[in-house]
Amino acid sequence: MNIKYNSKENILSIFEKFKKYYGVAQTPLHFKTTEQLAIAVVLSAQTTDNQVNKVTPHLFKIFPDMASLAKGDLNQIEKIVYSTGFYKNKAKNIRNLAVEVTEKYNGFIPGDFQQLLKLPGIGRKTANVIMDCAFHQSVGIVVDTHVKRLSFRLGWTREKSPAKIEKDLMNVVPKECWHDISLYMIFHGRRFCMARKPDCTGCFLNSQCPASEI
Repeated sequence: MNIKYNSKENILSIFEKFKKYYGVAQTPLHFKTTEQLAIAVVLSAQTTDNQVNKVTPHLFKIFPDMASLAKGDLNQIEKIVYSTGFYKNKAKNIRNLAVEVTEKYNGFIPGDFQQLLKLPGIGRKTANVIMDCAFHQSVGIVVDTHVKRLSFRLGWTREKSPAKIEKDLMNVVPKECWHDISLYMIFHGRRFCMARKPDCTGCFLNSQCPASEI
């Protein structure tokens, strides 16, 4: 079968298979407000969502809103987020984020992509997650390590930097799939397409994947 791997037809076929297998695409991060989501996403860098979910209930109990977090003791914040790794930078980032959001936006995360990018600790990935999950607007595509790996293996990009990968994906993935496709790729990266030992034999995409080992 001759497949153009980054064709709209092939990508939509893969998307439907993802949807059938994984069901509704929802972020594993636990949050009740947009502000909590923003903090959770910042903390999720280079750690697991499960680890973040173990930390945030205590963090949000002590600091229930941006105003209280902005006034929080940095050492106390560091101790709470310690297990997520890179705790000093993360504690500094979420407190600085809280300070700026409190001072500029009355304690509420803005629903504007460009404004989000100017906030401490917020990059394109984090901003995309916030816009998708909190404001239901797909401005771009979230690119994390799983999305980066799968995009390359599936033949959707040959780029290495997240920004260039995102641009390629936005050019080939239909916009109505932008939100769900990244979550599905993350789920798939954890379940089948691991970095070191991908389960190509068990993967339901092996016939559509140029990197398949079978």
